[in-house]
Amino acid sequence: MSYIRTILSHPGAQSLWAVTAEEYRKYPGLTSDITADIVIIGGGYTGLSTALYLARSGASVCVLEAHQPGWGASGRNGGQVNPTLKHDPEQLHALLGKKAEGLIEAVSGSADVVFGLIDTYNIQCSPVRSGWIQASYTCKGVAHLHQRAEQWQKLGIPVKALNTAEIIQKTGTDAFKGGWIDTRAGSVQPYSYALGLARVASSKGARIFGDTPVSGLSRSGGRWVARTQSGHTVTARQVVMATNGYTDQLLPNLAKSILSANSFIVATAPLGERARDILPLGETLSTAQRLLIYLRKDKNNRLIIGGRGHFSDPSSAADFAHLERSLAQLYPQLSPFDIEYRWGGRIAITQDFLPHVHQPEAGLTVALGYNGRGLAMGTAMGLHLANLLNSGDASAFPFPITPVKKIPFHSLQRLYITAGVAWYSALDKIGVPSA
Repeated sequence: MSYIRTILSHPGAQSLWAVTAEEYRKYPGLTSDITADIVIIGGGYTGLSTALYLARSGASVCVLEAHQPGWGASGRNGGQVNPTLKHDPEQLHALLGKKAEGLIEAVSGSADVVFGLIDTYNIQCSPVRSGWIQASYTCKGVAHLHQRAEQWQKLGIPVKALNTAEIIQKTGTDAFKGGWIDTRAGSVQPYSYALGLARVASSKGARIFGDTPVSGLSRSGGRWVARTQSGHTVTARQVVMATNGYTDQLLPNLAKSILSANSFIVATAPLGERARDILPLGETLSTAQRLLIYLRKDKNNRLIIGGRGHFSDPSSAADFAHLERSLAQLYPQLSPFDIEYRWGGRIAITQDFLPHVHQPEAGLTVALGYNGRGLAMGTAMGLHLANLLNSGDASAFPFPITPVKKIPFHSLQRLYITAGVAWYSALDKIGVPSA
């Protein structure tokens, strides 16, 4: 019988990842006033990766996390390590001109950064690097995906177009007409990976404080002061904000520059040999719809499927019914499925579908907005932010640095997302390829 594990005080705690996490450690709260070279607000992939690279270079670093490292989307996502953006190289060149070259290189190398850290520091997170498949239900969509593959092949990236027979062989379902595979990609146990980043950053000298929400930022004598809800402070010359889909009102208009949308996930009971033909090498999968679904197996042969959810956080098993229907449609031979875990987390969607980096004041850097690709991009962002803060030279920084720009009528965020879901659903149904 299906069931749902719920710990309402911690929406991520009902997840498969929280139950199976490696090397868990609780980080204490801040209990005194301290100083550092750099204070990082947010203990997800971006914050922890930035802390790791900065501490490794000898900087004095402090991380303030409102809950515990990995509590947000870093501990609740699908665990796919995808070194791509929504935009392909030609679109990026049209949007950014020459600046696109550095961004393409940073994106292309993002999975290497993730798996490099895992190898170097022996992070126990069940890494698999067998590629990411993007699949289409329609022939029209397949043609579009093959064009995507062509663009990356021209840059020497190891991707391959897949015909109908090939995609059936790789996915174990005849639902798809074709697609492409990016062999740079892979998967990890995402919460274990976040905990591993925290462990390594701490071992390099970064001070990490959990259960320490930041209530205010101010300037004093040329330095920044981060005041926590407990009343204690961290004084530093540099601040990095890395709060992504859980951004609040700490910095005016920042939360209004993104849409904070829910992604819901379910995981089946272990399927054993019954799942042997589904993504047999450990590949990951997502569909080419605007309202995509994403799928993978874990090390115990569970199927894990995720996709869009309504704006509110999930409160019952009924909120996940659409994912369970999708799973049954893809693999009717295995239905009905015993669903063991259901959970959700918030991603940050930007208006241009690019990661956003801002420096609204001297000594204050903000990075957020990964549009569902945060595992690879958030980790790589940490590397590049550390290089930027260490050198002070923005010319080599691969991401555009832009002003904070509020999305018009952001107060209607819930309506935006609801209307967008309906509109994109209609486009998907009539087979209009996504951009």
